[in-house]
Amino acid sequence: MMNPERARQLRDQELGLQRPHALAQQTGTRKHREIRFCKLKHWQIPEAYDLLASLPKLEVAPGTQPNGIAVWYEITDHCMEALETMLIDRGFHLENTLYCKLVRALVYFTEETQRRNLGQPARLLKKSHDDVYSKAWEHHPHGDRDETPPELREYK
Repeated sequence: MMNPERARQLRDQELGLQRPHALAQQTGTRKHREIRFCKLKHWQIPEAYDLLASLPKLEVAPGTQPNGIAVWYEITDHCMEALETMLIDRGFHLENTLYCKLVRALVYFTEETQRRNLGQPARLLKKSHDDVYSKAWEHHPHGDRDETPPELREYK
């Protein structure tokens, strides 16, 4: 039996698109997101689609929902917050349900954190802690030192 979801799956298979859910774990820097627009202003979707398609390094396709546009990008090139802010500044109306607001906040936070972490050099915590504690131990008078010169120590 053909339903809308099955039709979308077949379309995506034919186009070779992989669509993880917006909240599914997406490892790496390549992200798939869906921008949802106000259902009452459905006329704005084709115009927004053309605008997003004109951006470099951004892949655009019809969304899983009739009021959505799917986008694929590297977080080093784009982020969801910047894309949606650009659309809002140009007069587009995004869906403002509580669910969409929560998803939006979560996506903004995770992408901003990942972008910030990509800019930071990797820090080897174990090594740095070991160095700090071993140096502190060497300089701390703790009573575990044998002050006898090595030549006078008796070895068995």
